[in-house]
Amino acid sequence: MHRTSDDVELEAALDPLVVALDVGSTATRGGVHDAAGRPVRGLQHKVPHAFTVAPDGTSVIDPDQVVDEIARVLDAVTADRSLGGTRVAGVALDTFAASLVAVDASGRALTPCLTYADSRCADAVVALRGELDEAAVQQRTGTRVHTSYHAPRLRWLAEAEPRVVAATAGWWSLGEYALHRLVGVALAGTSTVAWTGLLDRRTGALDAELLAAADVDPGHFSPPRDMTEPLPAVAPARWPALAHAVWFPVITDGYASNVGAGATDPTVAAASTATSGALRVLLDGPADPLPFGLWNYRVAAGRTLLGGAINDVGRAVSWAQATLRLGDDLDAVLTAPPTDATPLVLPYLTGERAPGWVGDARAVLTGVTAATDADALFRGVVEGVAVTYARVADELAPAAPQVVEVAASGRVTNDRPAWLQVLADVLARPVTHVTRKRATQRGTALLALDVLAPDVPRAPRATGATYEPRAAHADHYAERRARFAEAYDTLLRG
Repeated sequence: MHRTSDDVELEAALDPLVVALDVGSTATRGGVHDAAGRPVRGLQHKVPHAFTVAPDGTSVIDPDQVVDEIARVLDAVTADRSLGGTRVAGVALDTFAASLVAVDASGRALTPCLTYADSRCADAVVALRGELDEAAVQQRTGTRVHTSYHAPRLRWLAEAEPRVVAATAGWWSLGEYALHRLVGVALAGTSTVAWTGLLDRRTGALDAELLAAADVDPGHFSPPRDMTEPLPAVAPARWPALAHAVWFPVITDGYASNVGAGATDPTVAAASTATSGALRVLLDGPADPLPFGLWNYRVAAGRTLLGGAINDVGRAVSWAQATLRLGDDLDAVLTAPPTDATPLVLPYLTGERAPGWVGDARAVLTGVTAATDADALFRGVVEGVAVTYARVADELAPAAPQVVEVAASGRVTNDRPAWLQVLADVLARPVTHVTRKRATQRGTALLALDVLAPDVPRAPRATGATYEPRAAHADHYAERRARFAEAYDTLLRG
């Protein structure tokens, strides 16, 4: 099992312990953490998975498969008999955001889990944008009308699967479904409900206009609960170590990722770099002004998360590496000086979210010549990904002017830290590498520990180098960003 520098032996771990579970785009992970937020050595486990995708925009995963994965993770991380039955005080779960599962009256799935990347409701997005005042919707809910959110998805499902919709008794997230299968209760954290696009960011109530537009019953949604409202211990027989553990409402990975990266106040923006990515800032209260290109989710009473999501980060990098048949040693490509010969790449493999919200966007390559080789194409993809972060950062600046640090975490950053120099150059600001793996899982554990052990000092986040932007490359990347914007407006905006 993986060992990190801040792992702690079980014998030295501070009670109470928590089990943190993280269902991401590529795997279900979990592990035991002590009261200081440190992972317990040897009590970590991972089960890989993948979304099922298709050219029509399908992006789904079997929810029962994920429930089985979570159960297998719990089997692995609670098997040590020295845990006993009292040391673990809580179980907390995060999942990828904006998931949707239709369930019947018994809580069984009627549909696969639609992921954030499923874009089959693109026509419904167009229709709803014609019927609603999208700017007003965004001011209430903090979200645009987009394929990632529930209103257009539910409109599309009513047309595509009317019998399923007629039989539906609940519209749950993947995490709610998993908790119901594991402990008999679907608990939706405030952030999970917010990522449906239906929650008022100020009042915490479901938005009546969007519910009417989607023609759905508000009673089919779980009420939002903050982390301060866990389910009392239920003592599932399969896991004796959890006999006295409370179960927390499921939260979104974006919220957890910020906390795990140490971006817990308005001075630090978190850049997550997993299969998908985001740039986010935690605020006290709603963002005002709220830029039209961003979202602002209510994540807890009095707290919101401002930022923008990027569908294709690790997905774009992995696609380029596999398609171009490149090896693993790409540092020379990433550390080379920028050049005008690098193709300009708009890396939208599965559509765009922030800041333009073109759900059916697809990748664009320009400036490719007979002299362009695989390394140059790869560099173009990486630079294109960095520019997508910069476009979000530009929107973020007026509403979050206190940001002085970008904390970058996630698989892409840990696998290829050299790319952070490209990101710093494109953003024109310092980027700190958060080296701790499983930062999202850590954030989920910390949020639970804020309830279970508020007075125990937490171990500091693990960080590596801080990459300073290089002034010599500022003009080059400013020109490249301008060309990116021009190509975007011409080819994607029409």
